[in-house]
Amino acid sequence: MRPSLGMLANPAHLLSFGFGSGLLPKAPGTFGTIVAVPIYLMMAGLSLQSYLALLMMFIFLGFWLCDYTAEVLGEHDHPAIVWDEIVGYLITMIAAPAGWLWLLLGFVLFRLFDILKPWPVRWADKQLTGGLGIMLDDILAAGMAWLVMQGLALLLV
Repeated sequence: MRPSLGMLANPAHLLSFGFGSGLLPKAPGTFGTIVAVPIYLMMAGLSLQSYLALLMMFIFLGFWLCDYTAEVLGEHDHPAIVWDEIVGYLITMIAAPAGWLWLLLGFVLFRLFDILKPWPVRWADKQLTGGLGIMLDDILAAGMAWLVMQGLALLLV
């Protein structure tokens, strides 16, 4: 099945497709990550504990959302599924310093690790299936981006 605008009427697909950003014909992962920026901005004022609790809910919801939508589409990790990119950016931005430079840096670093897929990101992408497989490669890419962000924050802030 091909993803369509009509599928956005289903709340699970609406979230899986990043509020429709995943349906764009070019660079859906990048557009999904762009959707994550305002979500991050809404979460940035939360305490670290509340941020992490909400993020964990998004992660566990993502296992189910991505699995469900992939099953409906009949294709593992269809490019239109971008909830994993949204969550990946939110992971990258855990305890990030405030400011537009850090928003942009987190975006670039996450996309870089997600696109290049260094080990173990590539392994997770190729070996794991279902919602766990869809989510885990982005979680690992985000973890790498987060480490770089935190290292730079220590050096520069």
